[in-house]
Amino acid sequence: MAENDQLTGKTIVITGSSKGIGRTTASLLEQSGANLVLGSRSNQPFIRGNVLEIPLDVRSEQSVQSFYEKAVQQFGSIDVLINSAGVGMFESIIDSSTDDFEQMISVNLRGTYLTCKYFGKHMAMQGKGHILNLISIAGTTALPGCGGYSASKFGVLGLTRVLQAELRRQGVQVTAVLPGAVSSSFWETIEPTPDVSQMIPVETVAKHLLYLINQPSGAVVDEITIMPPHGIL
Repeated sequence: MAENDQLTGKTIVITGSSKGIGRTTASLLEQSGANLVLGSRSNQPFIRGNVLEIPLDVRSEQSVQSFYEKAVQQFGSIDVLINSAGVGMFESIIDSSTDDFEQMISVNLRGTYLTCKYFGKHMAMQGKGHILNLISIAGTTALPGCGGYSASKFGVLGLTRVLQAELRRQGVQVTAVLPGAVSSSFWETIEPTPDVSQMIPVETVAKHLLYLINQPSGAVVDEITIMPPHGIL
């Protein structure tokens, strides 16, 4: 893809890179000429060419700080951070597990806060950078069975908007990406497993992220909603 030529030599960090949107985006970017830093709980420390894989638990500040430091040590300047790590458990609020609720807040909201804190400071100091936070339509829409998930994602949207206000004049762009239902491995542990045939193909979301990274200068995209053809689902 000609648009990938713009990425040669840039460093792109992706959390939640072992599956779903994170993995597909990483695969799409591997031939772009960019340096990739991939973090997930299932990754083993490994580097091949321009791809660095580092174990990452976004719930742990120590893990996030170590992940950040190794990325900078290996490649220097960080140009793009894609926050794709996330979990979801779906039950009514009154029937839900408090442990599940805390897990979603810890991974989805606290984890995004921690990565934005470390990489955002780095980008502000260098006067450039782009953070893309994968949120969800559940971050703007009240959906039955999504109490904990929506609480975490509404929080990430609020965090993202504050980051936009804080970092815009320091040369750092922050984009909220709000997909509807995506046909990815996210649903594998959900019972009953929903019909994914009408959901957004995960490759489509990855291509939207590539478009956002490659957008022309002179304007920024603060927020984008990506929906399945037939609605939220």
